[in-house]
Amino acid sequence: MVPKRTEGNLPLELSSFVGRRHELAEARRLMTQTRMLTLTGAGGVGKTRLALRLAADARRAFRDGVWLVDLAPLHDAESLAPAVVDALGFRDESPRRPDSGLAELLESRQLLLVLDNCEHMPLPVAVLAGKLLGAAPELRILATSRETLGVEGECVFTVPPLTLPLPGQSADLSEAVTLFAERAAAVQPGFTLGDDGERVAELCRRLDGLPLAIELAAARLRVLPVAEILDRMDDRFRLLADRRQTAVPRHRTLRAAIDWSYDLCEPAERVLWARLSVFPGEFGLESAEQVCSSDEIAPDEVFDLLGGLLDKSILTRTERAGRARYRLLDNIREYGRDILAGSGEEPALRRRHRDHYLSLARRARQEWFGPDQAEWVTRLQCDQDGIRAALEFSLGEPGEAPAALEIVSSLWNYWLFTAGSFGEGRRRLARALELAPEATPIRADALWVAAWFALRQGDVDAAKPLLSESRDLAQRLDLPAALASVTHFSGLAAHLGGEHQEALALLTEARERYLAASDQAGVWMTLFHLVIVYSASGDTDQAAAYAAECLAMCEGRSAYLSRSNALWVAGLAHWFQGAQDQAAALVKKGLDVMRRHDDRWGVAESLEVLAWIEAAHGREERAATLFGAACATWRSIGTATPGLRSFTDFHNLCETRVRDALGGDAYLSAFRRGAGLSLDEAVDHALDVDRSPPAQRRRPSVLTPREQEVAELVAQGLSNKEIAARLVIAQRTAEGHVEHIMTKLSLSSRVQVATWFTTHGRSHSRNPPGR
Repeated sequence: MVPKRTEGNLPLELSSFVGRRHELAEARRLMTQTRMLTLTGAGGVGKTRLALRLAADARRAFRDGVWLVDLAPLHDAESLAPAVVDALGFRDESPRRPDSGLAELLESRQLLLVLDNCEHMPLPVAVLAGKLLGAAPELRILATSRETLGVEGECVFTVPPLTLPLPGQSADLSEAVTLFAERAAAVQPGFTLGDDGERVAELCRRLDGLPLAIELAAARLRVLPVAEILDRMDDRFRLLADRRQTAVPRHRTLRAAIDWSYDLCEPAERVLWARLSVFPGEFGLESAEQVCSSDEIAPDEVFDLLGGLLDKSILTRTERAGRARYRLLDNIREYGRDILAGSGEEPALRRRHRDHYLSLARRARQEWFGPDQAEWVTRLQCDQDGIRAALEFSLGEPGEAPAALEIVSSLWNYWLFTAGSFGEGRRRLARALELAPEATPIRADALWVAAWFALRQGDVDAAKPLLSESRDLAQRLDLPAALASVTHFSGLAAHLGGEHQEALALLTEARERYLAASDQAGVWMTLFHLVIVYSASGDTDQAAAYAAECLAMCEGRSAYLSRSNALWVAGLAHWFQGAQDQAAALVKKGLDVMRRHDDRWGVAESLEVLAWIEAAHGREERAATLFGAACATWRSIGTATPGLRSFTDFHNLCETRVRDALGGDAYLSAFRRGAGLSLDEAVDHALDVDRSPPAQRRRPSVLTPREQEVAELVAQGLSNKEIAARLVIAQRTAEGHVEHIMTKLSLSSRVQVATWFTTHGRSHSRNPPGR
């Protein structure tokens, strides 16, 4: 073989290169640590473009040039080595095998070989790459593939979609919107985002931030305005097509790009891909096994098939609370749905999907008041999209509404604990009650749950008829458990209506009924409400006794979220007794747990009581700040009034005293300062967090490099959403990193993480995150 030229053969860029600062920096770092770097990712994510920019930037480091080999046109292993020979500009005039001659010729050369589009022949590429790397010590290979290649020593970098705008962030700050705007200006000179900024941002979100899809959408501006493109996204595969003859065939339409990935899959992987499209968001292994297995795919085969789809960049994987979570990008999911619809399996799959989440809801209800309570909150938060889809199926299919009744009523604790979900739970339950009027045990339960939702929002008038119907059904159908709950919440309704003695009688009766039914969760909640009613009626000793019993029940079952609320109600009882310091200590003890699990009802109630305590101590400015923080927390979950509706008089009395002591302007200033705090900042302020580093710390080396990056961004004041955008990871992945950091360092707040990083972390952060 004789070389013809040495400078390389990289093509010139014909359009602007947008974003990718973090990916370029990370890939460059990896290229210094490995001789074989493979860029993987979904079709259309921009692997080739990123590889070409990396290669161009590295050109000066390779004496013998940087060479691109496009493998997409190849169809068999025999053509692979000759294609590399041709791309390198060598003339093969020997009788040797092309791969042997190529290895010998590269032996003394220092060059970068870019192997593009390797996914359709991973084994031949892996064999050739291994042989060349073994023969040529100064050779480096940069590959792009939708599937990992499995070369010894290979380092894999997954190319993520472009960054998308965060809520409240200017649309043009994201890479995806910037790309759309630049490509739109090329087809429609003078194009600016203007009033279309939010529409473009939504379009980019629906396109998953995939560069190919965004460029195809921008090209349609020749025919349609942004608003119409967005309206037609339900038919995205027909809409997004490139009419240019110069476009690579597999990139001329969004469907063609995904067809290429589909063709690479084994038959069983294709079946699983279609079935997984029934999940609207992320899902776990257990869910995939139960929903997608059948005679064709056994449950124990799902794990390996998921691995195959991950390797081919069909699935993305994140981790939440130590568990793997999987997701199909929206475009890939839509493609799978088309396949599923054509298979005839869709109705059965959707019912199986619903039944899975119905079973999950039943388990959650049974296991809620126990040691797995916090894990259940995390699990249900992760599965929120699946739960919603199950409800939508049940509410949209004739005769299926009873399942919706059971799902919502089984998860009533979840709806109450999870920020932003309470109103949704109430609305969905009301709809299900309309669609399933039959007198059944499920309806009897759903009615008292609906009443509890109404009472939680202070709507006593709406709760009373629901409780009345539930009581009638429970008595007629002989349902002692439902009757206990009806009695319980009838007592709470009486209390909210000012009938304290009737409330005490009903709550005491409910407690006895729960005990007879061996319903420990019901006993606990009745004790919780008895503390509130006895406190409000002036019997503070009885309130304190029940508070101690309420707290002991949680301690015995390790029900940590219930315990945080029991600590709050115990603090409330002590406040009514005048024991301010003990009250503050109890409330603060539960507050951080509430914050960790986003229990905003509990956080707001805690901030409210702590404001009362500060006022009692004469610290009016601090009390006003806490009132502002409590008000902002209530508004974040859809209400502008304190949740302690039965204690409105105490709130008003305390607020008036604080306002009079400070004066109107000073009060308003402190209130606004509190209202402007984030949830974390408000809790830290309430806890009076000591920002100095604790006396003892674990060594900084316990954090992984990624956790070091996340810690630095926390120290910079970024939220989990902002960290996710900066590092181009899922928000839930960012949340998991923050949780791991706090666990490893024995910390309890983001402020402490920031303090730790400032003191210990900077010397260990080698690379600026996101740059």
